[in-house]
Amino acid sequence: MRRKCRIWWPKQLSSAQLSCCKFLFGWFVTCSSDSLDIVVAFAANHKYSLNLQSGLQETLHSINDNMHVSLQDKSKFSLLGQYRSCLGHGQNGLVEDDMRSSCTHGVDGVSKCCGQRSCGCLKLDGVLGQCRQTSIESSYWIELAFDSLHLQAKGIHWVPKLHHLHWKREIVFQCDVHVILYEIPIYGAHHFSLRYWNSSEQGKASLKKPQWVDELQQKQPLNDMDTVVLAINSAAAAQIIFERHDSCKQSSANTPIILMFCTFVWHILAMSLASLSTIFYIFLQFFHSFLNFESQSWIYSASAKAFSNSWINFRIRCCQILYWPIFLKDNDLRSQTSVECAEKVALHKHSLWSSLVVDIFLGDLIGLALLFHAESVCSWVSNFASDLTNELLRSGSVWLMGVPAGFKLNIELAEVLGMISLNTIQIWSTLWIFVGSLFIYFIKGLGILAILLGVTIPAALVIDMIVIVTLHVSTLHWFISILYSQQLHALAALWRIFRGRKWNPLRQRLDSFDYTVKQHVVGSLLFTPLLLLLPTTSVFYIFFSILNTAISLSCMFIEVIISVIHATPFIKIALRLIKPQRFPLGIWFEIIACHNSSSHSPWSAYINRNSFPVDEAPQKEDIDRTVSSVLISVLHSNYLSIGQMVLPHFRKAFSGVSRSYIAMSVFGLLSGNKVASSMGATLPSTMPWLCIPYKEYWCLCRNSILACTVDCNYNRCHDS
Repeated sequence: MRRKCRIWWPKQLSSAQLSCCKFLFGWFVTCSSDSLDIVVAFAANHKYSLNLQSGLQETLHSINDNMHVSLQDKSKFSLLGQYRSCLGHGQNGLVEDDMRSSCTHGVDGVSKCCGQRSCGCLKLDGVLGQCRQTSIESSYWIELAFDSLHLQAKGIHWVPKLHHLHWKREIVFQCDVHVILYEIPIYGAHHFSLRYWNSSEQGKASLKKPQWVDELQQKQPLNDMDTVVLAINSAAAAQIIFERHDSCKQSSANTPIILMFCTFVWHILAMSLASLSTIFYIFLQFFHSFLNFESQSWIYSASAKAFSNSWINFRIRCCQILYWPIFLKDNDLRSQTSVECAEKVALHKHSLWSSLVVDIFLGDLIGLALLFHAESVCSWVSNFASDLTNELLRSGSVWLMGVPAGFKLNIELAEVLGMISLNTIQIWSTLWIFVGSLFIYFIKGLGILAILLGVTIPAALVIDMIVIVTLHVSTLHWFISILYSQQLHALAALWRIFRGRKWNPLRQRLDSFDYTVKQHVVGSLLFTPLLLLLPTTSVFYIFFSILNTAISLSCMFIEVIISVIHATPFIKIALRLIKPQRFPLGIWFEIIACHNSSSHSPWSAYINRNSFPVDEAPQKEDIDRTVSSVLISVLHSNYLSIGQMVLPHFRKAFSGVSRSYIAMSVFGLLSGNKVASSMGATLPSTMPWLCIPYKEYWCLCRNSILACTVDCNYNRCHDS
């Protein structure tokens, strides 16, 4: 097969002025025997590389050690070759003559190496020469010329042109070349990616794949795009480490005064925030010890059940506050070499504090509003509760004891159920008269709690308070639902007697059964009154089911707000609005030039059919195969929309809400069974309680803040 070569070329090199000779550094990525990807990370000046050649092997080894593990397994950072401007002129000059006289002809533009300089490569001495010879013997070595390509709108002045390629002890002059220009990814600016950032959530499809998809996946791919993209994203880090290995040899004693002052101020800020966090840590540890001491009492157990939502959200918030230095401190320095991995690590690292800041900011707004309007809020809630109790509950119960909507009900049963409801409402209202005077303090405490701990904890506390305040409604609904469901089950069992059927609980089916005459008579006597009393029970059940469902929906609405605040990636949305390039989704190529090098290629220039014997002369199709095609394109990225970014988080948060959940709720509501009062939305997982010495926690907080300047420290550490 015809050989293919893709050269991934930094766009910055084509935008700069052309120099005489430069060495290329990067990765050779192979996926098949006839396909080669050459990822050029950067180019170094000839004189600059000669200064480095004493420690070139150590530099390349250091760069490889700092690369991503997946990239280390697939490819090795090395000296790729060189490009020279002198190779771009005189295509029929001395270089071609040397090649004709020193290479053995072959088909597909391939010839056997006969010597170190027979191909026209520049002679190198020292370590550079050893690197070149090792690369030629073991893997690859590339020699590039340049081609003029004036695209002023894109800032491209020239593009590389393949002169020849050492392909595992063979010299390749002609092959299909695809030159891909890319902008070097920079952390905080842009990078490249082939898939969704949340690919784990996107790829969970339960549909069975067709057979042709499995067969296609089993075929060997033409190129390893994952490794290529990973190498492109690591190009900037490789260049930084390479340049710093040279700068560390020079005198580094002259440190700017401004940098020293900024470092001093940053240390002061780190110590101040660490001290403040340690004070808060001591308070939380004392509060946690007190709760553990009282955890065996019945008061603790009852309050934990009554305020379950508040306790869960409070535990989440405490873990977020305690674990922020651990999340902020980046221990995986290797991930910084790949811009894509560094972006993911940074977003994961900053997602905790960004969610915490937004939560506290919303809590400050709502808390200040509650503090300044506490009396108005207290008056409105009291009036609403009074109207709900008097106008809806009492009036509704009295209305059901009469002739509601013209339905003729059983008077005795309606009076019994109505009096039970009225007495329960009156007892609960009397109890809350004494608590109403303290309600304004609850509103103020809610505002203070929102200011200190954010809006989610007061919202969870509101859910628990709604459940406690409406306990009489839920109790009446529970009582009447038991009566209604038992009545339905009894009617269903009596109806099966008339049909001669019996429920088999072991096999979960209806079997035929011969009932006696006495059983039929007793069934007839019980079926008639139960059927006639069903409308009265149903009316009361519908009334209290509507009230209880309305209360549950209001609690679910607040629960949705809490889950949305926890699940929303605020830092991603902010960065997406500012810099969409930081969230790529797939790549695409913009073709800017495409041509065949049949008339200008050095190989076709010296092929002479008369120089071969008649039986060995290459045919026209063999000569056409030596004509190389050159494709030049620019690498671009698609970008995630805000919806594509946010939906996976919301889908994960509300994964428990499905059609089956809604169907079961509706069935339970119609049959009188228990219905879940919460949606079961997924909240952030609570971590084990952090309990370490105070001094160690202070050092952890300080080091995590100092780790924000990890770029400088990271490079110094690996340069030394």
